[in-house]
Amino acid sequence: MDIPTKSPLAISDKASSDRAVPIVIRMQESKQRPDHGLASRFGSALNPLRHLGSLGFLFFWMIAVTGIYLYAVLDTSATGAYRSIDAISREQWYLGGLLRSLHRYSADAFLIVMVAHLIREWVLGHFQGFRRFSWLTGVPLLLFGFACGVGGFWLNWDQLGQFSAQATAEWLDSLPLFASPLTRNFLSTSAVSDRLFSLFVFIHLGLPLLMLFGSWFHIQRISLAKVFPPRALSAGTLTTMILLAIVAPVLSHPAADLSRMPTILAMDWFLLFIHPMMYITSPGFVWGTLTVVLLILLLLPLWPQTHVAPIAKVDPENCNGCRRCFDDCPYAAVTMVPHPNRGLARQMAQVDADLCASCGICVGACPSSTPFRSVAALVTGIDLPSSPINHLRHELRTQLGRLQTQPKIVAFGCDHGASVNSLREHGVAAFSLPCIGMLPPSFVEYALRDGAAGVLVAGCSHDGCEFRLGQQWTEQRLLGQREPHLRTAVPRSRFEMVWADSGDEATLKEGLRVLRARTEIIPGPFHVAEPA
Repeated sequence: MDIPTKSPLAISDKASSDRAVPIVIRMQESKQRPDHGLASRFGSALNPLRHLGSLGFLFFWMIAVTGIYLYAVLDTSATGAYRSIDAISREQWYLGGLLRSLHRYSADAFLIVMVAHLIREWVLGHFQGFRRFSWLTGVPLLLFGFACGVGGFWLNWDQLGQFSAQATAEWLDSLPLFASPLTRNFLSTSAVSDRLFSLFVFIHLGLPLLMLFGSWFHIQRISLAKVFPPRALSAGTLTTMILLAIVAPVLSHPAADLSRMPTILAMDWFLLFIHPMMYITSPGFVWGTLTVVLLILLLLPLWPQTHVAPIAKVDPENCNGCRRCFDDCPYAAVTMVPHPNRGLARQMAQVDADLCASCGICVGACPSSTPFRSVAALVTGIDLPSSPINHLRHELRTQLGRLQTQPKIVAFGCDHGASVNSLREHGVAAFSLPCIGMLPPSFVEYALRDGAAGVLVAGCSHDGCEFRLGQQWTEQRLLGQREPHLRTAVPRSRFEMVWADSGDEATLKEGLRVLRARTEIIPGPFHVAEPA
């Protein structure tokens, strides 16, 4: 749930600012503590909690690759399935056995990161507004994942697979849908046939194809979706899984025997927990619990939002169709349409209200957002009504004129990262934006020309941006790697970038100390030719 402060640029005094910050955002600060703990161990860019979705894709492809080999050597007949799988585990432990263990452990890990991803997104309130589509397409993937994982045990057809198949049949039989019990029709000694195993193969291989199709829908409205984690995290994850497969290889139980009830089983609690849960309680209890949980998850996006920020607005007279907002929008909310004034440009931007995050990243990408334009009121090609860029320019002039502390420092920050408002007590002109990606890089030069000795630019940590790409685009713009870029005439010594999450204000203050110490030894004010 992305809720900005009531003040467009959070420039009110501390008391009114505290009243303006919604309680949801304050709660999220405490919810992000696990992120901070792992970031201190792995680094922000390699924090596993920030790559749960891409880790899920990694495990999915590990399952697919290992599964292709296992299916190639699998005898899908009722009499040969157990023998073929048991043989590759014991006779080909160096290849088949390793791949089988990787297949099982990857399936467990896949479900773990899927559930963790859902819980994290729920905790952070990422299920409403522009994120509603991703949430609603992601929840069904959990069901497909569990069903596919459970079906994999049936193909092995050992005692664990027998137990799972019988428990599933009893669970389904509790519904008034079948004229006769499934255990009698399919899971009796006389009914187990090659046709039954063809059904098992269809379930275990067909559902992953549906999951792949559903995953494509899941990320359809996310620009530049990361479907693989960083290389270092991928390599570490793969190495860990291989070591686990070597140290604790997966072996089959004794062959299934429908005339006997298995007594001692090495249960996979990640994938098969639902079976013991059913026997401890009842099939009806499990069905009821599953129904309630699914209804809650599917109805969460309908929960009333306490505040909905206005979406970005396009001004046709100032939009030249450059497509930068289209390229930089993290949620594909901007499309290009024919311009009503063909004498001005061929295309102009158009904002989809259902997809717009009101983050302002498009404003920072717009070339007309430069404060150097000699107009009384700065009107840009695309702007946020709740945080107009003209207001930022006006307040920058005002606060710099009132600032008495030397050297004068300006800080631009993010509502979701470490609070730049905490720097005001240190004599800093601070401005908090919905996302640091909203900051046009030319504002750094403008602040320096207007009397600032240095500029601090702060936002969420690497891969921790509330709007995915704001921190990344800002860093690239300031380093001249992305348009619009900060002019090379602006000395690197005059500005400092600090990427820190909410609650990590100590890092922010350290960045201020470094910048202030650097500006104190730089002789003279900032002078350079005016930009064209």
